[in-house]
Amino acid sequence: MSGDQSNPTDCSEVLDRLYEYLDREMPDGECEKFQEHIDECSPCLEKYGLEQSVKKLVKRCCGQDDVPSDLRAKVLGRIDAIRAGDPLEPGTPGL
Repeated sequence: MSGDQSNPTDCSEVLDRLYEYLDREMPDGECEKFQEHIDECSPCLEKYGLEQSVKKLVKRCCGQDDVPSDLRAKVLGRIDAIRAGDPLEPGTPGL
């Protein structure tokens, strides 16, 4: 479908940004363009369906694990430090 002039979205662009689309991290206008391409392009639709199934399987099998509270606190503390403009000092472990 990538050579179709009526649909300017390239298959390679769709496949490169597929997880951005699946995770709903794409702007609405781009989502519409991607959905239109996926609806009209069977290879991209097949890949989309496969990746969507994998994502659901991972969520079902791995989505129940609790994050250790100390790790959560470290990550949130680091996010706050970065937002405050405190860069990571050389030689300091990230977490």
